[in-house]
Amino acid sequence: MALASGTRVGAYQIVDALGAGGMGEVYRARDTNLDRDVALKILPEAFATDPERIARLEREAKTLAALSHAGIAHVYGFQRQGTIAALVMELVDGRDLAQLIADGPVPIEEALPIAGQIADAVEAAHEKGIVHRDLKPSNIKIRRDGVVKVLDFGLAKALDPMPYGSSDPGRTAPTITTPAMTLHGVILGTAAYMSPEQAKGKPADTRADIWAFGCVLFEMLAGRRAFAGDELAETLAEIIRGEPQWRLLPANLPPALDRLLRRCLQKDPRQRLEHIGDARLEIIEAKESPGTVPARTVPASSRARERAAWGAVIVAAAAIAAVAARMIVPARDDAPPEMRVEITTPPTTSPTSFALSPDGRRIVYAALYDNRVHLWVRALDTPSARVLTGTAGAIFPFWSPDGRSVAFFADTKMRRWTSTTASSTRSPASSVPAAAAGTPTA
Repeated sequence: MALASGTRVGAYQIVDALGAGGMGEVYRARDTNLDRDVALKILPEAFATDPERIARLEREAKTLAALSHAGIAHVYGFQRQGTIAALVMELVDGRDLAQLIADGPVPIEEALPIAGQIADAVEAAHEKGIVHRDLKPSNIKIRRDGVVKVLDFGLAKALDPMPYGSSDPGRTAPTITTPAMTLHGVILGTAAYMSPEQAKGKPADTRADIWAFGCVLFEMLAGRRAFAGDELAETLAEIIRGEPQWRLLPANLPPALDRLLRRCLQKDPRQRLEHIGDARLEIIEAKESPGTVPARTVPASSRARERAAWGAVIVAAAAIAAVAARMIVPARDDAPPEMRVEITTPPTTSPTSFALSPDGRRIVYAALYDNRVHLWVRALDTPSARVLTGTAGAIFPFWSPDGRSVAFFADTKMRRWTSTTASSTRSPASSVPAAAAGTPTA
């Protein structure tokens, strides 16, 4: 809902809109009690009308309010007014990191202090048991005095759906709203910055933040995202199977920074940097030992003899290099926009039963068909899903490594569905997509 300037929400008077996203609309507001400007994040109406979700959000807000760190935007309180629910937060003026990166790669000497402050803030949150789960450049602001502030800590968790078995009215028709799934069945995060385990539907822990930190640091230094595609499925596939274009990083990158990036972006979380505090220490080392190659010392007599001979060569080489650069070096592509996907399933009694295919292009989930739970499969580049025949009663599906089969549990046994033909084997109920033929085996 859009709020006009002058609208009152409790003691807060709306000044103007600052932005909007999947987690709500943000406004600059005036705290009429304390006479200061704050940021007011108005939560989506679907959350504001759910008592259990609001109670959970209030508990999370209390946890976040206790998180006191100079690099984290503070949570001041929680405000309710009718159908409006809002988080009251510190207003941080300045550019966000995404705007800074839009101007091109950030020089190493500027990137190091920014990265160090981000790591310090994330470390403080992790020590309190809080995982960000949506760390990205647009959630990081840089004030005019150089202080870095990380926004929206813990908000992804606070807006996560209620666990299965609660009275959450949305439980019977879950909606996948962003590109990384949590344990309770909703994808949370931004595609280009989420970890491989999130992309595969596994819960996020502190190592997911470390992966995202690596993506942010890479993007600062390269001016390009570490993982990006023209389509959502391509981005997910790159995260799961691809590698960053390491050649985009500066040639004079300090060894400590190169080592840090490669440890943060390990796909296996067990091989990844374990603690974000270690990243902060690596950044300190990179500052102290930049690793640049010292200029070769040449005797004065040699310089005198060589100067005349090399003068003409240097001028000619510079001219040739300028022309070649225009012909060979491609122009910097604009970073692709953030991508999110929404999948609304039929009613289901098992919202945690889903799996993303190894190539990141298909999703299988359990939902009702003919009054029984069956598996449904959908390619992410198509709007509809198909019922898999022979999967009645299926729960907890998972893909084979080659993506050709789906295993699942039914009637206390593990079974497998393997595609045999793309044609329909029976006519499903009206308005339901055709069933996908296959061979179920125990």
